[in-house]
Amino acid sequence: MPTSLGRFCLHAGRTMLDAVLPPLCLSCSEIVETPGGLCAACWAGFAFIAPPYCARCAYPFVHQVDAAALCGACAARPPRYRRARAALVYDDKSRKLVLPFKHGDRTDIARACGAWMARAGAELLADADLVAPVPLHWRRLFTRRYNQAQLLARIAVAAAPSTRARLVPDLMRRRRWTGSQSGLAAKQRHDNVRQAFDLNPRWAAQVSGKSVLLIDDVLTTGATLEACARVLQRGGARHVDVLTLARVVRPAV
Repeated sequence: MPTSLGRFCLHAGRTMLDAVLPPLCLSCSEIVETPGGLCAACWAGFAFIAPPYCARCAYPFVHQVDAAALCGACAARPPRYRRARAALVYDDKSRKLVLPFKHGDRTDIARACGAWMARAGAELLADADLVAPVPLHWRRLFTRRYNQAQLLARIAVAAAPSTRARLVPDLMRRRRWTGSQSGLAAKQRHDNVRQAFDLNPRWAAQVSGKSVLLIDDVLTTGATLEACARVLQRGGARHVDVLTLARVVRPAV
């Protein structure tokens, strides 16, 4: 089929499909121009994270600061990972996107979210040798049927054509059931995931000397990601960075 005719047929098919099933905003279900997008009102309501922010964890700063500045938390207790980046602030608006994706089988949301993450973490993706999603315990995977972090990782890597990183979905294992972290205080979260992860023996020899990028959906206290970073560092990783879809931003007190 000639290229011009093929493009015409593709365009005609999309037009017919949109007439029957128009693309809807991922957040509010209003009709939008392209599938997997946000309407103008919802786009304006999302808090995308951009500089200025903490050089270590990307905690947003209100005022312009030096690019190497650290937030108070990172200055007082540097996290185990080298850098963390996130696309969105986790708030009431983004929660309405994250929760259906994570718990409601809305895997279609992953495409847009992964692309946002690729932009937010472009520097991290460019530096990474290996990309690994935070693993689910087999019981959680059985009931949910998909690992949301793995979906985000696959799309983020695909959306970053300049990266040389290799996506290794099973680089790590969650060897112990930890239940949900929701509702737990920071110390309880850290205690809950202590020794919950290990390296998959299949890939353990590949970690030494590598820069590893961990992918997860939300950074809350960082307990899960720090537990994973500890395992990777013990396995010889040169650097461990973190990229999430969203992160909690608590008001300074």
